[in-house]
Amino acid sequence: MTSPFLDASNPHPMRLPNGQINTGLVHLNRVVTHPNLTIGDYTYASAFDAPQDWAARLAPYTYPGAPERIRIGRFCQIANGVQIITGSANHPMAGFSTYPFAIFDFARLRDYVAQLGAIPDTEIGNDVWLGDGATVLPGARIGNGVIVGARAVVGGEIPDYAIVVGNPGRILRMRFAPDVIARLLALRWWDWPLDAIERATPALAASDIDALERLAPAST
Repeated sequence: MTSPFLDASNPHPMRLPNGQINTGLVHLNRVVTHPNLTIGDYTYASAFDAPQDWAARLAPYTYPGAPERIRIGRFCQIANGVQIITGSANHPMAGFSTYPFAIFDFARLRDYVAQLGAIPDTEIGNDVWLGDGATVLPGARIGNGVIVGARAVVGGEIPDYAIVVGNPGRILRMRFAPDVIARLLALRWWDWPLDAIERATPALAASDIDALERLAPAST
C-alpha cells in the first residue's frame, strides 16, 4: 500500500496538522477537464483563495478549442498566483492598430486568428516548481527540474534543472553539475512505479545520485 500523499486520485491530497483538508491545494488533473490542458499525475497547484475553475485561474486566456495546448508533466508544484499566458492572449501587431475588433464580432474571428499566425504550444516538464506569482509566456518550453522564482516572467526554452529569476527571466544558475543532470534525466524517477518512488524519497531529498541509481527499478 502506498502512502496517502502518493494517492493520485485524491483531488485534495494535503491534510493540515489538525487533520483538516487543505482545499486550497489540488492535484490539477483531478479538478481540470479543460480540453486544451494535459497535466501529469501528482502535479499540484495551490491558491490562498481556491477558485471554482482552476483552469481559468491558471490559464485565463486559453479557451476550450483554442489553437494552442498546454502540457504539464508529473510532480510539478505550482504556487499561488501563477499564470500561464498563451498565444490566444496576443493581439495582431502587423497592422496599424492592435485593437482586437474581431472579439466583438465572431464572424471576423477567423481572419483575426490568421493575423496572429502560428500559435505555439506551451510545454512544462516534470518536477518543475513555478514560484509565487510567476508568469509563463506563450510558447515557453520549460525543462525538467526547473525552478522558476517568485514573480519571474519566463519565455523561450529553459534547460533542464535551471533556476530562472527576474523579468525578463534569466538563468541564475544550474541546480546541479552537468553529469548529475544527465544521470537524473536518464533515471526519469518521476516515471517510476509508486513504491519505488516512495523508497527513493530520502535519496531525492539528500541529492544522493548514487543512492537514487541503486534504487532504480530494473526496467529503468
